[in-house]
Amino acid sequence: MNDTPQLDKRWLRRRFDRAAPKYEDSAALAREVASRMAERLGLLRAVPSRVLDVGSGSGFGARLLRRRYPRSVVIELDYSLAMLRCSARHTGWWRRSLGRTLGAGEPRVCADIERMPFAASSFDMVWSNLALQWLGPPQAALAEMYRLLRPGGVCLFSTLGPDTLKELRAAYSRADRYAHVHQFVDLHDYGDMLVAARFADPVVDMECLTLTYADARALLRELQAAGAGNADPRRRPGLTAREAVARVTAAYDELRRDGRVPATFEVIYGHAWRPQGTRTDADGRAVIAFHRAPVRGTR
Repeated sequence: MNDTPQLDKRWLRRRFDRAAPKYEDSAALAREVASRMAERLGLLRAVPSRVLDVGSGSGFGARLLRRRYPRSVVIELDYSLAMLRCSARHTGWWRRSLGRTLGAGEPRVCADIERMPFAASSFDMVWSNLALQWLGPPQAALAEMYRLLRPGGVCLFSTLGPDTLKELRAAYSRADRYAHVHQFVDLHDYGDMLVAARFADPVVDMECLTLTYADARALLRELQAAGAGNADPRRRPGLTAREAVARVTAAYDELRRDGRVPATFEVIYGHAWRPQGTRTDADGRAVIAFHRAPVRGTR
């Protein structure tokens, strides 16, 4: 299993709160991955009545879900209240364009995705787009997703794998000894954790997307605008020295091709089911019945 360190979630929440007003301008990767996840919904036959978007951000994924399942209740949950307020403004515009009103059918909840305030077996689908990588070890969140699903419900998620920003990681390694890029969980570990969380029929796959930028500073500006800060506890205290940033930029510039530098994002996709026919107690734990075997006669 992985040894990913726990990230500073309070620090990240402040980052996302500050980024929320202009987040959608810098969230091209999140939108692209959400759209690719939405395409996979065509493989599902059942229409969920209740869907939870875990780590919903500014609501792009929730809007895709509502368009695909117009009669379903889609609940957004995020740790950043500013992101949820941003989502309400976007979704309100979309609802008005269809002649609808923004009401109780679009609830939003500000909460920690490792401790979600819902009863067990409350949802037919749990969806999470590029949120699990902000936790460090994601086992607790996966266990929560399992708890919230009804028997037969499905969990779909995307997250980032170890090769994400490998170019930036290598460039920073030539500047100082601190961690500047998160340590992301491997695809195979996600498969193991889904099994450990008691999900059935887990499927995990990945693809690498490469975006290009004018230089390393342009990449760093976009990451900052999207709220993607370095919450690793091994990060450098305070600001990175100007000389170190210059060394990073110079190292990154060695990768330039056709006037642009690359940034790799390893995107991991996963889906799994809560098994049918599993009885649970009040907190969602499986109830396993044991029966005494009949005693055979002896001679």
